[in-house]
Amino acid sequence: MSRYKNEQRRVAHRGRRFHFISYEAQGADPKHHQVAMPAMWYLESSGRRWPAIPQILEQPEAELETQLVVWLEDYAFAPSPAPAPDPPPQRFLRPESIG
Repeated sequence: MSRYKNEQRRVAHRGRRFHFISYEAQGADPKHHQVAMPAMWYLESSGRRWPAIPQILEQPEAELETQLVVWLEDYAFAPSPAPAPDPPPQRFLRPESIG
């Protein structure tokens, strides 16, 4: 049985470089509430990793890079949600106007 070999890709996009690493599939672990994951490409940055896209063995490099760029656009460069609107101003009644 052959051992899994991690792959690495660096993708230049929007003037930045992104580092992706592939990791082998993981089985489910109900004890730790983790679901099964297929072999995946992960974005690595600042000591953290985020799952990006499933790894397809022998996928052409141009196709892989295109899919990673699409993922970056959808997640890393996605517009932030609009901030919540300010609450309407409250009207305070003066004590002399009550009554």
